[in-house]
Order: sequence, then C-alpha cells, then structure tokens
Amino acid sequence: MGYPSLQACVADLEKHGHLIRIKDEVDPYLQMAAIHLRVFEHKGPAILFENVKGSKFPAVSNLFGTLERAKFIFRDTLEQVKVLVELKNDPIKAIKSPFKYTHVALTAFSALPWKISPNAPVSFGKTRISDLPQIVNWPMDGGPFVTMPQVYTEDADKPGVMNANLGMYRIQMAGNDYELNKEIGLHYQLHRGIGVHQTKANAKGQPLKVSIFVGGPPSHPVAAVMPLPEGLSEMTFAGALGKRRFRYFYDDEGFCISADADFVITGTVMPHENKPEGPFGDHLGYYSLRHPFPLMKVHNVYHRKDAIWSFTVVGRPPQEDTSFGALIHEITGAAIPKEMPGLHAVNAVDAAGVHPLLFAIGSERYTPYIKERKPQEIITIANHILGKSQLSLAKYLFIAAQEDNPDLDVNDIEGFLKHILQRVDLTRDLHFYTKTTIDTLDYSGSGLNSGSKVAVTVAGDIKRELWKYLPAGFSLPRPFEIFKMVMPGVLAVEVPKNIKSSDIPIMLEILDEHLKDADLDGLPLMVLCDDAGFAAQNINNFVWVTFTRSNPSHDIYGIDSFTEHKHWGCNGPLIIDARIKPHHAPVLEKDPEVEKLVDKMGEKGGALYGII
Repeated sequence: MGYPSLQACVADLEKHGHLIRIKDEVDPYLQMAAIHLRVFEHKGPAILFENVKGSKFPAVSNLFGTLERAKFIFRDTLEQVKVLVELKNDPIKAIKSPFKYTHVALTAFSALPWKISPNAPVSFGKTRISDLPQIVNWPMDGGPFVTMPQVYTEDADKPGVMNANLGMYRIQMAGNDYELNKEIGLHYQLHRGIGVHQTKANAKGQPLKVSIFVGGPPSHPVAAVMPLPEGLSEMTFAGALGKRRFRYFYDDEGFCISADADFVITGTVMPHENKPEGPFGDHLGYYSLRHPFPLMKVHNVYHRKDAIWSFTVVGRPPQEDTSFGALIHEITGAAIPKEMPGLHAVNAVDAAGVHPLLFAIGSERYTPYIKERKPQEIITIANHILGKSQLSLAKYLFIAAQEDNPDLDVNDIEGFLKHILQRVDLTRDLHFYTKTTIDTLDYSGSGLNSGSKVAVTVAGDIKRELWKYLPAGFSLPRPFEIFKMVMPGVLAVEVPKNIKSSDIPIMLEILDEHLKDADLDGLPLMVLCDDAGFAAQNINNFVWVTFTRSNPSHDIYGIDSFTEHKHWGCNGPLIIDARIKPHHAPVLEKDPEVEKLVDKMGEKGGALYGII
C-alpha cells in the first residue's frame, strides 16, 4: 500500500481492525513496554498510545507484530519487490526473459530517491531530545532508547544518497554520562555499513554526519533492516516497497533529511569520541552491558505537525523483530542459499536468539563412488556459512546432508535436532573454531566479541534409535540427581546453585567415571542447566538455555572424550554446560508492579479488554 506517511498507515490499520488506541495516560518508563509485550504475546493489533506521560507526542508500536499484518501493510507491492530482489541476485533471468520483467525495471526506476525542496512535512518544527517519548523497556536499562530508528550516513569518498547507508542501530537518548539534549549514544560495530563510513571519516579527520529518521512510511524501517543485494540502495528499496519515492533534502548544515519522516535527529560523530552506552535489554533475552560506543553530538531534532513516535520492545524471542525476520524471508526467499554452491537452506533459529544457533542443509556429493557416506562437502559449506556476513556471528552450526532426508526442514527445531542426533558420529563430526569472534551482544564467550564456534556436520544413515524414555535403573551420581528428558535423545541435568564453576571439572570427572562403561547410545546429548524443569518444558526453552549460555570451546565436554591429531571427540554422550556463569549478563525480568498495572488495564471496560 502506498502510504505517504505513518499517519496514513495508522489510519488504514485502524479502519481494518488492525490497531487499537489507548487514550489513558501511560508511563513510558516500563509501562508502555509491558503493554506492548502483553499484546504481542497474544498476537494482538498495533497499539497507538495517544497520551504519553512527559511528552506531547503520541507513540505507536507493534506495527509489524505479525507477518500477516506486515503483508497487509505492503499488500500492493510485496510480489513486485520480491521479483526485484530476485533479479538483483540473479540478473541472468532478466536477460533471458526481458519482456517478462519489464514492469520490474519500471518499478525500480520509479522508486529512485527524489530530492525535493526543504518545504516538507518534517520541517514543521523543532524540539528537544528530552521532549520525545522517553521509553525505557526493562528495569536495568541505562536510559531511554530509540528502538525503531533508521540511521542514515554517507560515504566520505562517494557522497550522495545512492551510496548512503540506512541501518537500524540502537540509540541511547539519555542516561549514563550523556549531556541531556546535547549528546546521545550510537551502538554499532565497525564492520556494519555505518562503521565503514565512520572509518573513512576518521581517516580524513572529519566528523561523520548522522541523520536518525524515526517514523515515516512503514517501508522505511523495513528498508533499514533488509539485507539487500550489492548495488540496491535502501532508499530505492524503500521507494519500491512503499510505492512512493524516498523524498529527501539537505538542511542548512548539510545533513540529509527524510522529508516524510515523523522525526529527524541530526548530529556528528567525531573521530575516536565515545562514552559508555547501555545496559540494554536485548534480543538474546539478556542485558547487553555498558561499553564504550560512538558519541553523537546533537545538532537538531525536526518533527512534522502530526508526528507519531515509532518504537518496539526488544527481548527474548519471539518479539516484533521476529516478524521482521519473517517478512525479510518472505521478500528475499532463498537468496543466501543461491549465493553458496551446495547450500539448500539455512535458518538462524529465532528461539535461540538468532545468532547463537544455525541449522543448515547442504549437498554431500563428494566421492559418490564410495559406499560409506560421511561429511565432506558439507564441511566446506559450513566454513562458507560461518564466513558469510551476519551468519559469521553464529556459535553453533548444525548442518545435514539433503540426500539423507529430502523432506528435512530447518524450521522444525525438534525434527531437525532429532535428524542430527540420530546420525551424528561424536568421534568425527564436531569441528571447533577457537579464539574467534562472536556476537557483541553474546556474553557467553571469553570477552566482548570473543568466543568460539562449533560446526556439527552430519551425513549418512541412522546410527541409533534415540531414547524416548530413560531405561529402568538409569541414574546419575551426586550432585546430578535431578534430570528430565527434553526430547528423544536429550536429557536436561540440573546443577545445584551451590556448585561453583570451578567445581564443574571435578563433577564431570565423577560423571564420566559413572557413565563411561554404560550403554548410552540412545542418549547422545546431555545439557547441564540451572533448572531442568524449565529447560525441558518446551523446545524453545531448551534451545534458548542451551545455546545462549554456552561457549563451545569452554563448555562442551563428553563422556570418554579424547583428542587425536588436534581433533576432539567423545565415545559417550556429548555434554554442554549451559548454566549461567558469573561473567554472563543478567536475564531480562519483568517488573511485578508494572505487570499488575497492565493486568488492571486488561479488565473489563479497558482499552485492552479482550486482547490481554
């Protein structure tokens, strides 16, 4: 749908029953986030908060809370945009069938950014950072954050909108050591698009000009998170998806301004200037802690007449960014597999926090003349995956050969794990990458951005029948007396809270001695955890606990393990220590008093009655 503004989108969603209004005053400190989380959990509508305490601006959230609503918003353009992205990945198709794709070329041309005069909607007025909705999502957050920003920067060597970067990086508006209304914090890594621009600006000794757009047509925030093919700018994509060209101008200070945004914050990042940013409740389900990140000196805050502040809430998946991921997959389809020979499917498992865990399916075509099948080509594919853009942040990669089960689905968590565990050879199929990089937000490693990876590569026939139940007489030594089956072949083992991390190696030696002569072939995986009941409650809990709380090189053990020519393996079950360690970040927990307030809002007669 070609919405000219966020206001038009809000009106259309409300007209079709996809949005509710909350007229009562709502506190941006925790209460707005708590309402959002409750509505999202119930697959509810978008929410327009008309009366935000401490701000004259209304706010909207949960716009993209379901894939169905996102597809409704872009119902007129989604199919054409999917073809546009497909052609950028495979331009030979256009050469082979030029007339078939003529309309796509016209769509791309008509979507090119359009420079207009400064007399635009966003030029209506100016405000201050402190006058914006000061939304704090979680009790330990370092301050209010912009959680749905579109951060715009230009290349110092190739200035202009067509070579610019539009990305979604979190922004801390206040708190910590920031000087209110004059300084804000930017959280991003140097390998991202904005980081490349900062590196170039630093080399020239120039300040990096940054424009932060909030709101605007809904195609704009989607463009900011899209992994686009090389040569397709975010602004052109926004125009194609929104059926309306990205309109912009430059203000008197030379900052690029999105003409149709609801708010634009402009400022500069000076070379090597930073201040502590965070903590922030993040998408892994924990807090990312305080660390030095780039400091932005605020110049201006523009807003349109009827401006609406757009935000979301980040936390343990699934959240609204899960729907963003589903929409991205809807648009890009199998773009990544097409870039890697032999790769058929890959899934960054949302329930495990996305980056910690990847499932993949590849071809195993090496040595087809030999009867015995083992992982060969899929090891090469695994290396390719772990060297690819955001996929390189993964810690655990499980990859299976398509030939063993053509119906295998990377989106079926339990089914995929069952396939792996039935076939894995723990003496051969584990491949470690030590002292390497992991996600900045992942605190399970040995330091910021530092940790390890493991690729589990599986090809061949079924080797074992997985235990569905523990056999009579099965036992574990003290202090591991509490344990529960998670799924066939997987046991969650509770470790008492009084056991120190330094004692775990000794405990594992006792466990190894107890089990090394037992027939445990049907139990290839055991996971040490803080609460076996919680981990075994459902598959989402299991993958979240297991893969967000462990560092492969430090936390993988095995019964009757060995090292042969630098290769580690084990003859008995694999053991993953997924306890919360002293160096881990705190788990996100809701405020009980705020939850009581939301309960009252859900009572009969309230705006949320019938939704929560």
